Amino acid sequence: MTAIAPEPAIRAWRDHDPQARRLPGMSLGPLAGTAGHQDADRLWDLGVRHVELDAPVDLSATHPAAQRAAIDRLRLVRDLTARAVSVDWDLEVSAKSPQRSAQEWKVLSHLHPPRTLTGLDDAAQALHAWRTRHYVCKLVWRQGPGFVQIRDRRWGDLRRFTADEPRYQDAIALLDAGADRSGVPADVLEEFTSEHLVLCLGDLAWWLPYRVSRWLQEAMAV
Repeated sequence: MTAIAPEPAIRAWRDHDPQARRLPGMSLGPLAGTAGHQDADRLWDLGVRHVELDAPVDLSATHPAAQRAAIDRLRLVRDLTARAVSVDWDLEVSAKSPQRSAQEWKVLSHLHPPRTLTGLDDAAQALHAWRTRHYVCKLVWRQGPGFVQIRDRRWGDLRRFTADEPRYQDAIALLDAGADRSGVPADVLEEFTSEHLVLCLGDLAWWLPYRVSRWLQEAMAV
């Protein structure tokens, strides 16, 4: 049975700056049904530059519907981060879970930093590091002519991966919104997991990198 979760809702503004957001006409109010690339594009076209999520992202969730909701919210944060839209969101993790570690924040450190981080013994230190070391294009992928390339700087150095087999592209298409792990070729999923390119939550696996259509700097500098 497929878990069904409500689509994430947001509050949106036309500017990043907190003072500017208080001015008349800067608030777009609450918006519903926002998840995925098309919705992120729609928000950008509306003039949205800052977003507040309706609920925390809970990576300690055990119920399938709650896990689906967590992935949907992370997906929205990822796609808005790709457009340099700032996001107020809250992250809850559990370092005591067998699938979690105290360094899990680094796996997500390419996303816009959360407002709060709970569940880690050193949560305040981790959140400070996330905020001070974050920049756009820290973990990205692009579709080239007959290949997929991923560039990862979450760990301090540049790690680059190139795949030219169609099944990798097919797997990314499945994982982009979060897919049941059983529907993804096991060897491909294992490769992605070993490189920390997917996040597994329950039976779901979700693609972490966000897509770029062109580099913001020269390709060698990204």
